[in-house]
Formats: sequence, C-alpha cells, structure tokens
Amino acid sequence: MLAILDYEAGNQTSVRRALDFLGIPCSITADPDVLLGAAGVIFPGVGAAGQAMEELHSKGLDRVLGEVVRTGKPLLGICVGCQILLDYSAENDTSTLGILSGECRRFDPSWTDESGRNLIIPHMGWNGFQRKKECSLLDNVPDEAEFYFVHSYFPVPAPELVLATTFYGREFASLFGRPGLWATQFHPEKSGRPGLTLLANFYAYCNEVAHAQ
Repeated sequence: MLAILDYEAGNQTSVRRALDFLGIPCSITADPDVLLGAAGVIFPGVGAAGQAMEELHSKGLDRVLGEVVRTGKPLLGICVGCQILLDYSAENDTSTLGILSGECRRFDPSWTDESGRNLIIPHMGWNGFQRKKECSLLDNVPDEAEFYFVHSYFPVPAPELVLATTFYGREFASLFGRPGLWATQFHPEKSGRPGLTLLANFYAYCNEVAHAQ
C-alpha cells in the first residue's frame, strides 16, 4: 500500500483517484504508524510553502517525513511537496525541510519563453522534459511526453540531484532526487498516461524495496 500524506496543504484526492485508476492500494493519512508501515509515501502539495511548512510543523509531520527518509522508505514529493523537500523557499521566505540540498526560486516575469514573449506566471499547462540521468520513474515514458505544471516558483536542487529538466524562461529541474527519494515539479496525477506510468513505476519500485527487506 502507498500512503498519501494528509496535511491540509496537498492535492491528496487527485493523487488517490490516479492510484485508484491504476488499481494501486492507497490511503490518505497523517498517522505516523501508517506512513512508516506503507510500502512508500507520496507527499503532494498545493498552495504556498509557508503555509505547508506550518501545517507540517503543527502536526509533527516534518519529523515523520524525516523518519521516512532515514529508514529508507521510498518517498515521492509532488509540486509544493517537491519544493519543500529542499532547504529554503523564496516563497514566504521559508526555511523548508532540508531533506535534499537546494532552494526554490520565483520565475522572473522579465524572462521570455521560447517564442520570445514575456513569461506568464504561474507556469500553467503542459510542457515537455529533457532527461539528464537515468531514472526508473521514467521507464516507458516516451521522450516526447508532456506533463502538467502549475507553479510560480521552481526548484534549484544540487546539480547532482537533477534527473530531468523543463524549459520555461530558463531550464529548471522538473524531476530530481536519488533512487527511492524523488521529487516532481509537475503533477503526475494530472498528466494523463505519462503521469500514470510514472506513478506505476514508483509503486513497482516500492514493492521491489519491500520484497528485498
């Protein structure tokens, strides 16, 4: 079973619908025992970094996420959940979880898109990606696939963590992390077949880890 972290700042229902469609057992929960007992944890997020961190702190879920990572439980952060895995976010001038090295910055409206037009912020809609390193989450995802984005801030992780990038005014990390600890700026649960493939790959990885223990 996959646990979807419930901290009142996420997009839990959409993630659950996608997992239900795939036939993947899941539970939306803030129970530490359920989170630590699951095969893997999905850490979604919408809204602002400051609000998300307040919710995590108030419920003690920041410590639970640290324990999930410390014990080697697979974790997938999505959108704001992806951003606050880093050390700092310029959104609300917020110190974030520091689970992965890096920070989150705001798109500059003076930047231009590939057509030379000033950026519309937030970055909203479908966009492609470029693989930078092999990543099992992208197995069977075609190079021409697009994912769905909604965000005004973008992650800048340590360079060695970057797995795929997307261009919007500048190239930014849209998928980063390391085996078993991944973060996507896009919403796989809203990205049609490519996103469903990514979620199925995450579940397959979680099962492999569970069976190896």
